[in-house]
Formats: sequence, C-alpha cells, structure tokens
Amino acid sequence: MEAEKSSTIDAEEAAKHPEVAEAVKRIEALRQTIDNIDGAVIHLLAERFKATAAVGVLKAGAGFAPADYKREDYQIARLQRIAIDAGLDTNIAEMYREFVVTESKKRHKRIADAGGDPGVLDVFA
Repeated sequence: MEAEKSSTIDAEEAAKHPEVAEAVKRIEALRQTIDNIDGAVIHLLAERFKATAAVGVLKAGAGFAPADYKREDYQIARLQRIAIDAGLDTNIAEMYREFVVTESKKRHKRIADAGGDPGVLDVFA
C-alpha cells in the first residue's frame, strides 16, 4: 500500500510567493469554517441523541421494540431527498443514517433492558 502524501504549509515559503501566501490565507479561513461546522454538527448530534433517548424511554414504557422499520424506510427516502437537494453525495447521507439509526437502536435496547432508565445512555456501546 502506498503511503498517503502530506504537505505542510510553510509560512516562510508563503512569504516568498504571493500566490502561495494567498492560498495559505484561504486555507486558514476555510479550516476555521470547517472547525465551526464540526462543532455545530457535534452539538446537533448531542441534541438528536437526547431526543432519541426520550423516544427510547417512551418505547420501553409502552413495550415497543427498539426497531421501527417503517420509520427507517421513511428516513431513508427523506434523507436521500435532502441530500440531493443539498448537493450532497447520497452515500454520505446513507452512512450518516446508518450510524445514527444503529446507535439509536443500541441505546433504545439498553433503555429497555434497564427498565426504561435512560441513565445508561452515558455508557458508549
């Protein structure tokens, strides 16, 4: 397997070449944007899992199974449409959906196994 290439942005080299300096400035600005988006995504995932925990508690109390295949089918179609509208590769949307659904089911099962106690949600499966 070939090693992945890497580059280091050299400030001294950038100072000698205006086109490199401009690229460095643009990269730094884009990286700040990326960092901001990553932070927002993590906060949104935390809120999403708080909501799914509440669903898990309700499912456990009502005796429902952790899985809801009708809801999953709906989510597959919905997220595919959103990805297309957003200009995102639909495979990325499917990987996201698979991650959150799988994790939500694990959490719902843990809640059900704990008699409806969501406290087990702090334990990573």
